[in-house]
Order: sequence, then C-alpha cells, then structure tokens
Amino acid sequence: MRPAIRIAGAAELAVMAEWAAQEGWNPGLADTAAFLAADPEGFLLAEDTHGRPAACISAVRQGKGFGFIGFYIVRPDLRGQGLGMALWRHAMERLAGRVVGLDGVVARQADYACSGFRTAWRNVRYAARPQAVGGGQGQVVPAASLPFEALSALDASVLPAPREDFLRVWLSTPGHRALAVMRDGVLAGFGVLRPSQDGARIGPLTAADAPSARALFDALIEGQPGPIFLDLPEPNAAAVAMAEAAGMQPVFETARMYVGQAPAIPLERAFGLASFELG
Repeated sequence: MRPAIRIAGAAELAVMAEWAAQEGWNPGLADTAAFLAADPEGFLLAEDTHGRPAACISAVRQGKGFGFIGFYIVRPDLRGQGLGMALWRHAMERLAGRVVGLDGVVARQADYACSGFRTAWRNVRYAARPQAVGGGQGQVVPAASLPFEALSALDASVLPAPREDFLRVWLSTPGHRALAVMRDGVLAGFGVLRPSQDGARIGPLTAADAPSARALFDALIEGQPGPIFLDLPEPNAAAVAMAEAAGMQPVFETARMYVGQAPAIPLERAFGLASFELG
C-alpha cells in the first residue's frame, strides 16, 4: 500500500494521542498543544485508501542540527502492509542531515539498530502512589514567578538544542503544575507535573543536584491522590534513588538511541524526561 502522507494538525494529533493511550504510553491530557508548538510541521499522518488515519509518526526538528522521532504507530488492523516503513522513510527524510534521537521500546530496538541507531542509555518509567522522599533543600516557588529565559536556559542544559516554544506552552498549560527551586538566590531546578490518562506524570524534572530535585519532587506530588509516573535516565543514580525512596517501581523502559554523533548530555542533572515523544 502506498499511503498518502501529510502533516497532522491539532485534530489529527488528538487521534495520535489516543492511539498512544491505547498502546499504554499514558500521554498527558493536554500534551498536543505544546507538541505542535515545538514544530508545527513535525507530526505526520498516513491515510488509508478511504482517507482515514492509518499510521503516524513525529519527526520534530530541534535547533539547527538535531531531530527527534516519536509517535511511531500503525493502526492495528493495517500492520504488516508497509505503511509504517513508508512513513518512517518520510520522517527520516524530513530530518536528513541532522543527528536524530528516539526512545525505542524494547520490541523495536533491534529494528532501529538496523536503521543505524545506537543505544546511548536506558530510560525507565517508575510509578506508584508515592510518598514524600525528604532530603530536599531550597525554596520552592511557582515557575511563573521567574524569568522564562532562566528556566529555558536550565532546560536547554540537558538537551541537544533549546526548545523555547515547546517549554513556554508546557509551563503555562492549564492543569500543569510548574515549580522551581531556588538555592541561595540562584535557580537550581524546575519541574512540571501534568495530568495524564492514568494519574499524573512528572517531567521534565531538571536540577543541579539531588537535594534540589527532591525538594521539587515532594512539592510536585503534594496533594496528588492518584498514581504518579516519572520517566528517568537510568544512569542518573540519584534519580533512581529518589524514585525508590518514594516507593516507586519500574513499569516500562525504553532505550535512548541516536543515529549520528550522540550529544553529550549531563544526565546527572536530568531527574525526569518531559516525554518519550520529544525527549
């Protein structure tokens, strides 16, 4: 089947988010507005012969030399017909000449390796109705009370490229709890909790050190009755220790994989990822 492939708009992105929910990825309830802000042309949809959504993928450009693949889903009744590969090629062509990253589920990692992707580290999703971890230091304040430029600079410090447009929407979306922590008058971390299909998710959670991250974590989960999910890079031992101290358990994993030169990212500052769709 040769699918018609086009850019997905807001309505189609809502369909993609529903497919992600059906796959068990537990998307946030209001993720799509920030995703579109990141790259309005970065979400692709393949149609079946009746013009209905058949498969999707994201190929988001970040900065001048980086891109990220996500949302790679084929409608279950159309799998095995070449739709996914056609869409994959289209997405990779859109990111040609860039270093490309993705978070690959275990079942697909060998396929991505065949396309030239190499594993850089493992990400693990932890989940529970968590308890406060303690050990936090600093003054927690609303993120909106601080200059956006400072928050964006801290966010960019653990990324291959800045993502100001995405972050501006992510921080201000109704229902998102966005907090920052100050240490001796200096911004030491920030984090966001958002409602999701099941419970709530924390991400990003970026901090200069573990005490700052713990202060943010405890403030973000305060008053949350349902399960909390935190996607963290496994090499950050302090992040793993924080999740375990909260009583959280691993429930899902991916491999962060790159084709091209993997960027040097200080994972010791990354205590939680924003999403597996955009990194």
